[in-house]
Amino acid sequence: MNWFEDFETHHFEVNGATLFARVSHGAVAHRPVVLLLHGFPQTHVMWHRVAQKLVNDFYLVLPDLRGYGDSGKPADSDNHSSYSKRSMAQDMILIMDRLGVAQFGVCGHDRGGRVAHRLALDHPTRLTKLCLIDIAPTLDMYDGNWGHSPEAWAQALPAASVAVTNPYFLFANAYYHWFHLIQPAPLPEQMIGGNALAYLHHKLGGWGTGGMAHIEPAALAEYERSFLKPETIHAVCEDYRASASIDLEHDRASRTAGQKIACNMRVLWGERGVVHRLFNPLTLWQAQCSGQVSGLALPAGHFIPEELPADTAAELLDFFIVA
Repeated sequence: MNWFEDFETHHFEVNGATLFARVSHGAVAHRPVVLLLHGFPQTHVMWHRVAQKLVNDFYLVLPDLRGYGDSGKPADSDNHSSYSKRSMAQDMILIMDRLGVAQFGVCGHDRGGRVAHRLALDHPTRLTKLCLIDIAPTLDMYDGNWGHSPEAWAQALPAASVAVTNPYFLFANAYYHWFHLIQPAPLPEQMIGGNALAYLHHKLGGWGTGGMAHIEPAALAEYERSFLKPETIHAVCEDYRASASIDLEHDRASRTAGQKIACNMRVLWGERGVVHRLFNPLTLWQAQCSGQVSGLALPAGHFIPEELPADTAAELLDFFIVA
């Protein structure tokens, strides 16, 4: 794939899994290192246009998370710990160890942002800066902590939803997959497998994107190749089952202990997305960070790095080098 002609291909045996990653050519020295983490239902390929704009300024590491793309799909455990964000964050630390990288910046979109959040909590001395794209904290989202005052909520609710007095209805309706994918196996796996291609396309074109025009044909082909496998569908469900169980345990324990993200953060979200409509991401992330939190909404839906690659690259360049 000529998108990644400036990258090397690696397979890392770490933490009980084989992880696929693309890594910038050449030595790490004299370049800031940035780890780019993809989300659901994609792979590292979602970063292709952003990476081409950043490759001359950064040493980039683009892995497929465990369970996704060409990375391994470890056997699940009774408590879903195989797909916990703690396990995924440890994967990333071990990859960076193999590459000889002591400190680095991280940018995560969607599920990758949740891995990045846990990485920042579990390994605070390794991160220089953290950028999260189109997410609010998992615990706040499941707990219905919107970050808005009641007055702000009255203004935020769309006119068509005036009759809805509980905003959790809007969240569950928009993010129904958060509740569908966590059901016991094999129900969601079998339902998705009935027409996995239609399911994938629906997700890629949703959450404010208004269709799949933002996805290049070669990228779509990669997503289809990777997602339309029973083992991937099951692994994705395990990722979400972990988020609704063991990840929440870890997040509550971190908050009880007063643990916060130590580095500065940049938060980006889409004006047409669910996070913008229902949550106040800057307020929620500042509550979980002892550093400075900055950010803004961009004119996009959920899949910002592919909808607005130039804007995304400019934001990352500004944050990781200039700011």
